[in-house]
Amino acid sequence: MSPTGHRAVAELINRMETKSAASMLEKIEDENPALALSIRNLMFVFDDVMLIDDQGMREIIQRIDKKTLTTALKGCSEELKVQFFRNMSARAVEMLREDMDVLGPVKVKDVEGAQQQIVAVIANSTRTRIINLKGGGGDEYVT
Repeated sequence: MSPTGHRAVAELINRMETKSAASMLEKIEDENPALALSIRNLMFVFDDVMLIDDQGMREIIQRIDKKTLTTALKGCSEELKVQFFRNMSARAVEMLREDMDVLGPVKVKDVEGAQQQIVAVIANSTRTRIINLKGGGGDEYVT
């Protein structure tokens, strides 16, 4: 399979439900461990939000629906929440936290779906060079 094929498979797996994606990667790994590693290296998962610099985070926050963000953050670590919150105004963070509290319990599949929507926005923004991932060879700035 060509590198372009690897990327296409990684993008396809990124859009799948988490359990199905893990199962598919496991099957690929059983048949061809090197191919599975190559695909994993091309995949972007919600936890990779930590690789986005602050300027990129602000761009992403502007591009995602607030309800989607509320649902996605409902099921993630405090560290990931902080990555979003530090790039939002204090008022926006307060409102988002209130929305998360009011939302109550959320189905795991709904949280994963919201996270996948954000991953899709990030992947598209990376492809169109709107954002760069940390260490991705982006421009350097002097402050």
